Amino acid sequence: MIHRLATRALHALDPEDAHAAALLGLRFGLGPSSSAPDPILSVDLAPGLVLPSPVGLAPGFDKNAEVFAPMLRAGFGFVECGTVTPEPQAGNPRPRLFRLAEDRAVINRMGFNNQGLEPFAARLGRRSGGVVGANFGANKDSEDRIGDYVTGLRRLWGLADYLTVNISSPNTPGLRALQTRAALDELLGRLTEAAATLPAQGRRPMFLKVAPDLEDGEVEAITEAVVAQGLAGIIVANTTVSRPALRSRHAAEAGGLSGAPLTALAARRLADFRAAAPPGLVLISAGGIGSGAEAYARIRAGACAVQLYSALAYEGPSLGAAIARDLARRLRADGFKSVQDAVGAR
Repeated sequence: MIHRLATRALHALDPEDAHAAALLGLRFGLGPSSSAPDPILSVDLAPGLVLPSPVGLAPGFDKNAEVFAPMLRAGFGFVECGTVTPEPQAGNPRPRLFRLAEDRAVINRMGFNNQGLEPFAARLGRRSGGVVGANFGANKDSEDRIGDYVTGLRRLWGLADYLTVNISSPNTPGLRALQTRAALDELLGRLTEAAATLPAQGRRPMFLKVAPDLEDGEVEAITEAVVAQGLAGIIVANTTVSRPALRSRHAAEAGGLSGAPLTALAARRLADFRAAAPPGLVLISAGGIGSGAEAYARIRAGACAVQLYSALAYEGPSLGAAIARDLARRLRADGFKSVQDAVGAR
């Protein structure tokens, strides 16, 4: 309750300033502390990657790998840091983050603002436990965006428990064009080639994060490319540039929409990828998840794990633990012995 009240108090600030204040509080130990997750929630996500809970923190909250430890203590089963780019960049001009309180939503056009690979990698190198992923991308002004991804892969090799290739942000012009089959084959092919030259002990599962705004045939093409290059799975999905009916005065702001209005589209896109995916390809669902009921629905629809972020703006950092507890109750109520038993059971 204290942390929910603090979250509401932060709404008096500009959203980006409120986020910075929340990070500062977490760094000073003011975040919540949760007990160990219920054993029923443990998930063998990929070879060498076991999650204590399938409820994860999506990237964007901890862009610079500064607060993954307090967010793990708060009750998230895993935390994905980033998106990080090779060089520091300021991102787009402010204001670039908007609360749509009436819609339980957020619009952002941050533009991959981050401190760059070096401080990010240094912080990951000092971590002492928990499951932490690293989400990496390309600089806005890069002349070789695929080269940026290769640079990120090499620098982060062995530092995180998994890696995510982010080609899904709508706020870096042209980035989503990498979702076409030819561009994706080139990108993932170069990453696979680079990985083959790196020490085997640093190898970790790799995922591709995609947008929910896809054309006919793109789901199948993306899935085929991911399978062909041997990635562990796909994270479905990032923010949307589409605009369902919204009530907030910020509804017309440019950028990616997340939160409750994304729920239906994200769930539909998960179903599309589940239908296209072969057995064994891991799907992680993100977008519009703010309750145990929705997390459970995504798992029953085929997700092996879920991620959330925007709902924290309204519920506070203890939401991950609350969703995990509710998820455990729902699994037991329906007779499941594990998360894996419920994946795709709908």
